[in-house]
Amino acid sequence: MGGDFTVSNTVSEAELRRIHRFLAEEAYWSKGISIEFVRKALANSLCFVACLDGEFAAFGRVVTDLASFGYLKDIFVLSEYRGRGLGKLLVAAMLEQLEQEGVGSLMLTTADAHGLYRRFGFEPVGDSPRLMRRAVG
Repeated sequence: MGGDFTVSNTVSEAELRRIHRFLAEEAYWSKGISIEFVRKALANSLCFVACLDGEFAAFGRVVTDLASFGYLKDIFVLSEYRGRGLGKLLVAAMLEQLEQEGVGSLMLTTADAHGLYRRFGFEPVGDSPRLMRRAVG
């Protein structure tokens, strides 16, 4: 991959605006979402901001009780940073922190990244084409 990859749980105002722009304009799951909605969602989630060489590159969040359950949401890599393995690194960092917290059951929905999440132990739930689950322990 090359470069200095870091992950933080803190979202700056500038990063919030980049996250909102991506979610509102590019993400298939949240087109047109308001910045107020994004601000509230992030304030009530465990957030993961990934930077490459100090520049915002990727984001993900988890809706969780930090004890038994977490729902991975809004995971993305900006287009100019795709193809460098940042998605894998971000998900690995997210799961590492959740495991340290003892969160045992995780879920997510995806339309197009099943292969990525299978690498981390997620499996489809029933006949759902989008819902995936990972149980730890």
